Amino acid sequence: MKRLTDIKFSTLDLVPVRENGSAAQSLRNSLDLAQHVEKLGYNRFWVAEHHNMDGIASSATSVLLGYLAGGTSTIRVGSGGVMLPNHAPLVIAEQFGTLESLYTGRIDLGLGRAPGSDQMTARALRRERSGSADDFPSDVAELMRYLGPRTPDQRIIAMPGTGTNVPVWLLGSSLFSAQLAGERGLPYAFASHFAPRFMHEAIRVYRNHFKPSAVLDKPYVMLGVPLVAADTDEQADYLATSVYQRILVLMRGQSLVQRPPVKTMDGLWLPHEKEAVADFLGLAMVGSPQKIRAKLEVLIEQTQADELIFTCDLYEHADRVHSYELLAQVMKG
Repeated sequence: MKRLTDIKFSTLDLVPVRENGSAAQSLRNSLDLAQHVEKLGYNRFWVAEHHNMDGIASSATSVLLGYLAGGTSTIRVGSGGVMLPNHAPLVIAEQFGTLESLYTGRIDLGLGRAPGSDQMTARALRRERSGSADDFPSDVAELMRYLGPRTPDQRIIAMPGTGTNVPVWLLGSSLFSAQLAGERGLPYAFASHFAPRFMHEAIRVYRNHFKPSAVLDKPYVMLGVPLVAADTDEQADYLATSVYQRILVLMRGQSLVQRPPVKTMDGLWLPHEKEAVADFLGLAMVGSPQKIRAKLEVLIEQTQADELIFTCDLYEHADRVHSYELLAQVMKG
């Protein structure tokens, strides 16, 4: 049985843009956060591809990863994830092959099968390409061929890319990628930071379908976890209202820019919306270090996860940094 101190811990940064803020400041904050968590002993720092969202500044994911990797020295840097239906596999192989060539041994390539946007934006990204989520298994295989050793009869190569063997992860919020990751013998990251209801079943499907591969001899599960850590439970509850507001406007299709925390959410949401936000954030760790430690111990006991990747979407950058500082203390015992 795993204990909390046995678990690797990482950061997923959504590169939030706040009210009256700018994308430039958000990107600088992302690097500052990466530098902080590197010193705190976090294992990896991932950013995710989103498009057409005014409150998230990580759309040019591979470009941002170069900035983050160049400003850090030891922490693994990667995508959580690149939305593969938006791209030709060769392009992603070249981008991540370039990153791996520059920052050898520090790059992760997490892949998702959703577009990371609305359908109109997905069409704008792809233009005349016919790619879709249905092509995901074959696109993953093609991408991994480009990153693997060059074969004598290979007519198209990724340069840089070929022979770099960038570690590939499959990401998912449903059971499809769980089964595919198991069958391919790849590490699997489940998006329990926004789809906690399917977490246990996805882990079971992944482990039941797992076949050892050249990259992994046994299943490796990473879980996404929302985080709001503060010195007291009361302060954490107050800071968390920024997160609640963000999920609320996401559900309403409104602007995603970060709102400052409020004393109460009463009057801001309807009863059914409050319930939906609570369901979305069912795995959220909100509270003091003592409260979070107790909840994390239960999570590890129930899932036997190998790694947890935390996302902390607070309004003030200093509060985010402090939240990750408190979490590091918890994870290290």
